[in-house]
Amino acid sequence: MRVTRASMSLDDLQNLFQTGIESCTSDNPANRDGPEEASDFERLMGPVLPECLEVRCQVQDSDCRTDSFGTLLRPLSRYEVSAAIKYASACGAAALPSSAQGTILRKLRLRRERCQSGIQGLDFVDHNSLTSLPPQLPPQLPQSSILNLLKSIRTTPYETSFLSRLCGRRLSTDSGLVAVDWETRSPWMELMTDVREHYSYAHPASSQSFEDPLPIRYVSLQPSHLPQVHELLARVFWDGIDVSDLLQSSPERCSVIAMYGKVVIGVALLSSAQETYITYLAVRAGWHNCQIATTMLYHLIMLNPYSDITLHVAANNPAMLLYNRFGFKAEEFVVGFYEDYLDSQSRASMNAFRLRLRR
Repeated sequence: MRVTRASMSLDDLQNLFQTGIESCTSDNPANRDGPEEASDFERLMGPVLPECLEVRCQVQDSDCRTDSFGTLLRPLSRYEVSAAIKYASACGAAALPSSAQGTILRKLRLRRERCQSGIQGLDFVDHNSLTSLPPQLPPQLPQSSILNLLKSIRTTPYETSFLSRLCGRRLSTDSGLVAVDWETRSPWMELMTDVREHYSYAHPASSQSFEDPLPIRYVSLQPSHLPQVHELLARVFWDGIDVSDLLQSSPERCSVIAMYGKVVIGVALLSSAQETYITYLAVRAGWHNCQIATTMLYHLIMLNPYSDITLHVAANNPAMLLYNRFGFKAEEFVVGFYEDYLDSQSRASMNAFRLRLRR
């Protein structure tokens, strides 16, 4: 009946106790409840108990883990779990347990119920019962007829397309690039998209050319921009404006030009790097309400961080709100400032405010 380490288990130990007690009680039924029963139990447990305790220590050592602080921890035994639940329940009757104590008590009770019902934890899930992914099909090569159809599609060469006239035949890097905006969508851009979609719906049989989206680029004034800049300023302000002399006085600090492809859609100019007076701020029609003027004014201010910036704005010009958001303050009200520039029938006010942004 000797129990070795290899055969040590609770079932064998229970069978050993049951066999020993039955053999003792069957020999002497009168001593079943007498004091000799304890001596029989001690006699049976005497040779088994040392090895049982040794194996128990080995099992506990194998289950020990080290936490992040280097402390050696081991799982609680069933007796320790029951004792902890009993102690916590007794203490909870006198005072309300804390949230941490309540959480520990619930976990201990759950662990005891699982052990009693034989439910295993998540570590013992049968992975073979999980649904596996469907097998991946090998990639199929396109048929030669499909490739021939794709190659037979006729497209407009870039050199003779509308996109080349808009962007130029040779895409060159802009000198004096300030910023690039890929997110803004203006009413003009939406209109052009609708025109192309309407044409494709009306002529489904004709070949369609797809245009790559273009960003709005903010650059310094270049000689190639002058014709479009003069045209834009004449449309927004008055005829005869010439800013070509600005090319000789630090255009990288005194100008911000908004470009869509090769089209000038916005202008922001200073008189000079020394005076820092905003002479013109204009946006092409169809590109309003897109934060283009705000972006140009922001970069123009950032290009001159150590100088006060001044300007005049008509008294009824909504741009006053834009300048106020950037911190411009009115210093003077000038009567008849625009009398020499505006037509007498113009709706713009002849009076102006002088604004200053102090740095």
